[in-house]
Amino acid sequence: MSTRVCSLRYLSDAPLRRRVTAATHKVEAFNGFSQWIGFGSGGVITDNDPVEQEKTAKFAALLTNAVIFHNALDIAEIVRQLQEEGHVVDPEDLAHISPYLTEHIRRFGEYSTHELGPEPEAYDPHLDVDFSPLRGDGPGADGYGQAAWPSMPGHYFSGSVMPSGASAMHPHAHLDRRV
Repeated sequence: MSTRVCSLRYLSDAPLRRRVTAATHKVEAFNGFSQWIGFGSGGVITDNDPVEQEKTAKFAALLTNAVIFHNALDIAEIVRQLQEEGHVVDPEDLAHISPYLTEHIRRFGEYSTHELGPEPEAYDPHLDVDFSPLRGDGPGADGYGQAAWPSMPGHYFSGSVMPSGASAMHPHAHLDRRV
């Protein structure tokens, strides 16, 4: 398919533009988050040795993914707590929550290693939320339900994404953990 045909299709297809824009925002958000995590040396790899460059790049990716996973666990825990309190969690709201949270991370803070010994609880990936409308399995699945995370790290929500009565609550209100 030629570039012109792709361009015309993009211009004439609103759902395609929404999907491309959402995907672009996700990539930009990930890159911004990754740069924020790897703040040392301004994100520049200062070693000329290719082996050391590869180690640095892999460590940065590992650290970024570990923090994203930790944030996802915290989000899931908060969703479960809200559900236990009787709040109904709308999957459309969850689609707008970004795992690229930074406000709770102390880049220059104190880090304790005394908690490294205890084995963590088993990870429970299940949330009692029906996500089928977002996948296009349900009525009204026209591309509007695609997740559109904010493009700047540190933003918890893009719009009102918490259940009614909980919108002013900080996502880590129940947690006093620091990464």
